[in-house]
Amino acid sequence: MDTPGQSTVVESHQTQASEGGHPSNMDTPGQPTVVESHQPQASEGGGASRRKSSLNKFSLVCALLASTCSILLGYDIGVMSGAVLYIKDEIHINSVQVEILVGSLNVCSLIGSLASGKTSDLIGRRYTIVLAAVTFLIGALLMSLAPSFLFLMAGRVVAGIGVGYSLMIAPVYTTELSPAMTRGFLTSLPEVFITFGILLGYVSNYAFAGLPPKINWRVMLGIAGVPAIAIGISVIGMPESPRWLVMKGRLHQAKQILIRTSDDEEEAELRLSEIMRETSTTTTSAEWSGQGVWMELICRPSKPVRRILVAAIGMNFFMQASGNDAVVYYSPSVFENAGITDRRQLVGVTIIMGVTKTAFVLVSALFLDRFGRRPLLLLGSIGMAVSLGGLALGSKYLEDSEHKPTWAIALCVVAVCADVSFFSIGLGPITWVYSSEIFPTRLRAQGTSIAVSVNRLVSGVVSMTFLTISKAITYAGMFFVFCVVMVIGSIFFYFFIPETKGKSLEDIATLFEDKPIRTDSTVD
Repeated sequence: MDTPGQSTVVESHQTQASEGGHPSNMDTPGQPTVVESHQPQASEGGGASRRKSSLNKFSLVCALLASTCSILLGYDIGVMSGAVLYIKDEIHINSVQVEILVGSLNVCSLIGSLASGKTSDLIGRRYTIVLAAVTFLIGALLMSLAPSFLFLMAGRVVAGIGVGYSLMIAPVYTTELSPAMTRGFLTSLPEVFITFGILLGYVSNYAFAGLPPKINWRVMLGIAGVPAIAIGISVIGMPESPRWLVMKGRLHQAKQILIRTSDDEEEAELRLSEIMRETSTTTTSAEWSGQGVWMELICRPSKPVRRILVAAIGMNFFMQASGNDAVVYYSPSVFENAGITDRRQLVGVTIIMGVTKTAFVLVSALFLDRFGRRPLLLLGSIGMAVSLGGLALGSKYLEDSEHKPTWAIALCVVAVCADVSFFSIGLGPITWVYSSEIFPTRLRAQGTSIAVSVNRLVSGVVSMTFLTISKAITYAGMFFVFCVVMVIGSIFFYFFIPETKGKSLEDIATLFEDKPIRTDSTVD
């Protein structure tokens, strides 16, 4: 199902062009907007048909720098899956404590993600990235020096807050800086870096596994401080978000940044005028810091804002309710249950899974602006449902069999790799892209922080209960539950997620407005 789109009526003495130089192709009409103009109209990423959409190099560099902070979460997910094997041996913790240790970072990231929206409205997107990196650095150092379980948990809490900040700010900053026609690719880079971070974590596990047991896991966790330092330094050369600058009334600075992220000055002028038009109902001044946004989002949301919240929160919920984080965190335990008992073999299999995941997220990022959000999202979610169903069947057979046949073990390994691959095609990158692009400018940071907070809460709950529930209903039962969740998620995406490909940020909000009442129709 394609949900209502926007039809734009342009009164002009010259030509009309939509984003990317071609008319909008939303299947159903939406709320019309009338724009009076005596110039050719072009929206944010494209322009008239004479202008070709291309990847702006400055936008790419800025998106890459901002997205590197997502490595922090990915590395933690990957490295903790192996480090916990050695932490259990030295600190002597039980399975419940393992769940708390693993899941606590996700729960504590809820604090950072909730605070990040208001913080970024107050101090800006760029300095919020610095804050995220510094906070994670402190947490990584605490974890690597931990003499006890409580000390280790303290480090997880601090690192989790930093992760919460980074998960919200990276896609928001990239979305607000990017031209419309390449926004999907650029805003999916945080997921690319999360996946790359997971792979680095797996490689770190394999590389340091040969060190003495009392040292290896400390090196695995502590080395995460290196990218955090690099991120803090690299942000110095990044510009501020032009949309945040407009909200602060700093139009000249916003225009200069838009010129650098556009093909030419004419396109920059068009983008600036669209931003100013979209923010015309909001008081823009140096004192603006997101006042009243929570009231508008939670207490008195309009129908379009309520629909945006449902879409953003729903997508973030299903992203984590799919169990992807738990599968990645506990992949050694899953494979061990499948019959792979050697620890280096376990880590080696997770590296294969990481390489597969990284390859498919790159494919998704490259084709996101060509095929759109909906097709890849639906392909990924349906593929995950099938993969999880196969994993449940394979696990059930192994649980009921005294001898573990090679084909059943292979089925489980392939199913896990397929599950994370379909996640990397759909929910992985598209959740960050979609959540950060559908909110209006004045609501974007704090609206996205609410959606990401739901993401972190669900991830924490799933990660902290995965082993306990699996013991009660078996791994097969757990994977079957995840399969059912993804079936429901696919239905939700089909009915509630409209396409946003090629739309400017200022036009996307109209996709969630009521369909207009036609006055020119006749009754047969």
